[in-house]
Amino acid sequence: MSSNSEILDRARKRDTSLPYAGAVTPHEAYELLKCDPHVRLVDVRTNAERDWVGRVAIPAEQHHAAQWNVYPGGTPNPDFLGQLAAAVPGKDTVIVFLCRSGVRSRHAAKAATEAGYTQCYDILEGFEGDKDAEGHRKTVGGWCKAGLPWAGA
Repeated sequence: MSSNSEILDRARKRDTSLPYAGAVTPHEAYELLKCDPHVRLVDVRTNAERDWVGRVAIPAEQHHAAQWNVYPGGTPNPDFLGQLAAAVPGKDTVIVFLCRSGVRSRHAAKAATEAGYTQCYDILEGFEGDKDAEGHRKTVGGWCKAGLPWAGA
C-alpha cells in the first residue's frame, strides 16, 4: 500500500503534459478515498447513468455528482461548476473525477483546474472501462473490472 502522497506523486508524474494535476488508476483512487476522508470523488456521468448502470460504493460524504452532460440529449451542463462548488468544500481539496470510460472526467478535471481547483485528478478507465470485443463494458478496465466496491445494475 502506498501513502496518499506517494499516490499523488505518481499521478502527477504519470503524464506531465496534462492540464490538471494528474491521473490515478481506479485502485489508486480507492486507496486515496479510504485513507483520507477529505478526498472527494466527483462522478461526472449523468444521473441516468448512475441510476441505471451503477455507482461507486464509498461513504456518502466523499461521493458527489456534478454532471458533465445532461440527459437526455447529452448537452453540456451549464451548471457543472456550480454543482462542483456545492460538492467540494474548497479549491485545494483533492478531487478524483470519474465517468464511464475516462473521457468526460478528463474534461471535467481540466475545467475544474481552469476554475481554480488545484488538486484535480482523472480516474483512468472510468467506472465501466472500454468495450470488449463483444461490445460489453465492465470487462476490460475501470472501477468495476478492478473489483472495487460498487452497487447497481
